[in-house]
Amino acid sequence: MKTKILGRTGLEVPIVGLGAAFIGIPTANQAAEEYPEDPNNLRGDEFLTSYMEEALGVQTIHAAIEAGSTLIDTAPLYGGTRSETTIGRALKERPDLAAKCTVTTKVGQITMDAKDFSFDAILRDVEASQQRLGIEQFDVLYIHDPMDAPMEQVMGQDGALGALRKLQKEGIVQYVGVAANEPETNAPYIETGEFDAAVVPEAWSLLNQLAVEHILPAAEKHNVGLVVATPLERGLLATGPVADINYLARNFSQRCLDHVSKIQGLCRDYDIPMVAASLQWCTRHPQIASTIPGARTSAEAVENARAGTVEIPETFWEELAPLVQHFEIGVDR
Repeated sequence: MKTKILGRTGLEVPIVGLGAAFIGIPTANQAAEEYPEDPNNLRGDEFLTSYMEEALGVQTIHAAIEAGSTLIDTAPLYGGTRSETTIGRALKERPDLAAKCTVTTKVGQITMDAKDFSFDAILRDVEASQQRLGIEQFDVLYIHDPMDAPMEQVMGQDGALGALRKLQKEGIVQYVGVAANEPETNAPYIETGEFDAAVVPEAWSLLNQLAVEHILPAAEKHNVGLVVATPLERGLLATGPVADINYLARNFSQRCLDHVSKIQGLCRDYDIPMVAASLQWCTRHPQIASTIPGARTSAEAVENARAGTVEIPETFWEELAPLVQHFEIGVDR
């Protein structure tokens, strides 16, 4: 597995990690069914819970680490804390694998209708995640989805950042980051220079270069290490267009699907798996250290990890460059 340094943290991470929101969900269509059209209408721990199978999730974690995806990203929100507990079980069963991996999680949002970025709430969140994951010290903790909270509250001494600074002094967390599902929220937090790392969803892929507007310039200015989520556009950039697949939170236009077929054809010409091209393209940017594509099963985890080992010639990237285009969300994807 190829590795890079996560910005100013100095941490060495694989270019392909594992996003653990969907671990243990057997099929892609079940995952899509679980993902809400309007997450704001959900209550309690309804998010990604119906189809999660713990045993399958444990197998997926083991397979990912064994294949080289040693960066595991999770959150209490995922599966109503079931993602964290599944990872905790997986690491407890295989301490040899636990010693090889970095697990990052998030604070501030436990369920869809329970966001709390106050000082005391963050301390409670971290303690609960420690228990679920079986981890005492974290390399990175991210403030999760602070879209609806006043920034001054989140960043204040009596808010989320203040709590994480306290935990830094105590040695419980080494580096702090932000992980907002909306790029428009991620960018201002990165611009403050207070964060060492950021998880960046919905802003960087072969079909989406929104990050060039604000996120990448801010990250470059402050040497913030970036980890890209949704790099495969919910699977489309792994397989190409597939009939009868419900791509969660996406509605790809025929124009977009036809364009992806062109990328797929170029990959075929070079005998390069499209998943490898899609993931490695993301980390060619100097500020982007890793990607965390979601994997439901061990087979998906292994396929993603292998994508980080493929040697890709410079001539391929030169031919791919004209095919890297931005497709608007809500219009073409």
